[in-house]
Amino acid sequence: MVRKKFKKRTVVIGILTSLAAMLILTFYIWHQAESINLGYTIGDLEERVIELEREVEKLEAEKSRLLSLERVEAIARRDLELVFPEKKQIVFIQKSGNKNE
Repeated sequence: MVRKKFKKRTVVIGILTSLAAMLILTFYIWHQAESINLGYTIGDLEERVIELEREVEKLEAEKSRLLSLERVEAIARRDLELVFPEKKQIVFIQKSGNKNE
């Protein structure tokens, strides 16, 4: 059997081409893996945003409940023992609409 010898230049070109192809494939696979990881991260963050929005809605409802005028008045009367002022305690101040007066 006769074995065919390759020229040194052909072998070097083949090795460089193989290395370039492996580098390109490695970069492509890395890029796809990073894209998938970013997708998962984005999905997790979107779920967290939705969760926080729900929490904000709950807190706003709680705030509205705590600041309702009926509740504030009940606390003022019960805990602070506040009462409405009597007629003689009310002082009216006349404010003029014209600055020159």
